[in-house]
Amino acid sequence: MAGEIGFELRGHEVLLRPLITEKTMHLSERRNTFCFLVSTVATKQSVKEAVEKHWSVRVVGVRIQNRVGKSRRFKAMIGETSPSKRALVTLHEDDRIALF
Repeated sequence: MAGEIGFELRGHEVLLRPLITEKTMHLSERRNTFCFLVSTVATKQSVKEAVEKHWSVRVVGVRIQNRVGKSRRFKAMIGETSPSKRALVTLHEDDRIALF
């Protein structure tokens, strides 16, 4: 991983926060898939290692979504929302994360 981006992220730098919405709660209950906001330079492998190390679970798969920042207008001011990266982490059927 160090060769791709030039430096290596630690586990707490990869996972920024969990995303808790109605849709992600549905995924966690029915498909054992959990959603996290991750660093923009994080890879699937780094997300997998961070989740396995932090919660001591077995990760089956990781899917990444790159969210593009959109332009927004408020009265006369024009700005942009920040781009983000989300990770959908699927766990082994016997494992759970107690956070959700």
